[in-house]
Amino acid sequence: MAGSTLEIKNLHVEIEGNKILKGVDLTIKGGKFHAVMGPNGTGKSTLASAIMGHPHYEITEGSVLLDGEDVLEMEVDERARAGLFLAMQYPSEISGVTTSDFLRSSINARREEGDEISLMKFIKEMDGVLDELEIDKNMAQRYLNEGFSGGEKKRNEILQLMLLKPEIAILDEIDSGLDIDALKVVAKGINKMRDEKFGCLIITHYQRLLNYITPDKVHVMMNGRVVKSGGPELAQRLEAEGYDWIKEELGIQDENVEQEV
Repeated sequence: MAGSTLEIKNLHVEIEGNKILKGVDLTIKGGKFHAVMGPNGTGKSTLASAIMGHPHYEITEGSVLLDGEDVLEMEVDERARAGLFLAMQYPSEISGVTTSDFLRSSINARREEGDEISLMKFIKEMDGVLDELEIDKNMAQRYLNEGFSGGEKKRNEILQLMLLKPEIAILDEIDSGLDIDALKVVAKGINKMRDEKFGCLIITHYQRLLNYITPDKVHVMMNGRVVKSGGPELAQRLEAEGYDWIKEELGIQDENVEQEV
């Protein structure tokens, strides 16, 4: 059975009148990993937030389709239930809700009434993933992200990814702030998700994450657009040479781009 397909077509996004995305086209299919790279302020995180329905972003043109269904007409929770997942660059802290309760409720929200996951099955699955991600089991009983270190928050995002099993995941700078050991653990969890039903969009500044997660495609964003795409070797060249060669090759002039929020 083939996986889902997320189609982003000519997407234009503004925030407070500032144009951030200026016609983004991307297609992510089940079984494929895509990486998006680019300088600061070019719209990478804006892309992730707009797809998931962040209210600060106004979509002025274009479409986002999941298996042909209009994502932009869905409420945020409907997007998650439809199979989209966002691992945020800065995960929110939620007081009063334990990580365990949040995860079980999220899993059941995607299941039919009467088909909720049993408590015993949930605990068994969660404990297995906690072990894989080298997370202290006590963390599951702490309030969601409250008092977590940056590395704990990022591992917790991958814990959610592995338990929720979405069709398409968007990982927004999941490597930010991680030391090399934590990076390897997070990459191991993401790689474990690889199969023909799961598609992934990885937003990152650095090649180092892609040393452990090999993308099928690498896309470069500049000035609110995807300006170049290629294989894993493109990320390696960016790491070695930076972005100036792309600007020269394509005749791109630097613009004042609103810093991503």
